[in-house]
Amino acid sequence: MMDRPLSVGLVGARGYAGRELLALVASHPRLSLSFAASSSRAGRPVAEAVPNWRGEQIFLDASPDTVAEQDADVVVLALPNGHSIDYAAAVSSDTVMVDLSADHRFDDDWVYGLAELHRDDISGATRIANPGCYATAAMLALAPAASMLAAEPSVFGVSGYSGAGTDPSPKNDESLLRDNVMPYHLTGHMHEREISHQLGRPVRFAPSVAPFERGLVVTVLAEFQKPIDVGSLAGIYSTHFGDDPLIAVQADIPLPRDAAGRVGATIGGFSVDGDDPRRVGLAVTLDNLLKGAASQAIQNINLAYGLGDLEGLLTIG
Repeated sequence: MMDRPLSVGLVGARGYAGRELLALVASHPRLSLSFAASSSRAGRPVAEAVPNWRGEQIFLDASPDTVAEQDADVVVLALPNGHSIDYAAAVSSDTVMVDLSADHRFDDDWVYGLAELHRDDISGATRIANPGCYATAAMLALAPAASMLAAEPSVFGVSGYSGAGTDPSPKNDESLLRDNVMPYHLTGHMHEREISHQLGRPVRFAPSVAPFERGLVVTVLAEFQKPIDVGSLAGIYSTHFGDDPLIAVQADIPLPRDAAGRVGATIGGFSVDGDDPRRVGLAVTLDNLLKGAASQAIQNINLAYGLGDLEGLLTIG
């Protein structure tokens, strides 16, 4: 661990997650912003993107060559899917890189950055693939009981419209979403592939978007090999996540409204079918821009450099 602050470069700041990351780096006691690069904001002050920003940095051009020339201990890629490959090739392999896109989540040369499941692998890693927001929630819901599953579990997700990004689309059009819930991509969603890949077994996933800005909830329905009672089901999760500071386990069903602005996740609503006690249900909530993206990236940086999970995250949420 270095005595000086760790320098962080951010590539991609136009989107919601990039702006959240800038704010988190600014408030982190061990991190400092080395540079921020953005194709759409190049030459403009970083302060335009982050309220109350105190620095005088200017956004750089976001080309891979420009980024590779910068001096930073960590480079975070907050880019759309399909745009990260060239940056990973251009930046030194000794530099810690955290990719928020899906480009490296299936690459065995990158660590899958879900700390609650891969803490030891993240420690000292230089290439970390940040999980997707829905995949984070689903993996937290399914991984502790994966060996008990008898069939494909089903995951139903509802997210705020910030999950659709800043580019205009029906999924972030507030007029279309008003008094509405919009299902989309009901088969073959990328997060379905991601969850199935990480869990090592098929999972069914269907997302919807709702008329609130941030936060998400996934509801999981699963069939176990053997009957179980509610207390034992809840106990599996309390035991599994007992030492994880960003995971809360509760009896009540968590609500996405309560997840907004929080840096961790909440698991609860444990239910067992009275007629068939092999059938269970539970729910997970988190903020799609924080534990689903930015605070998870900070958590991964912390662990890569031997810091605690909560370093720089205690002052928010």
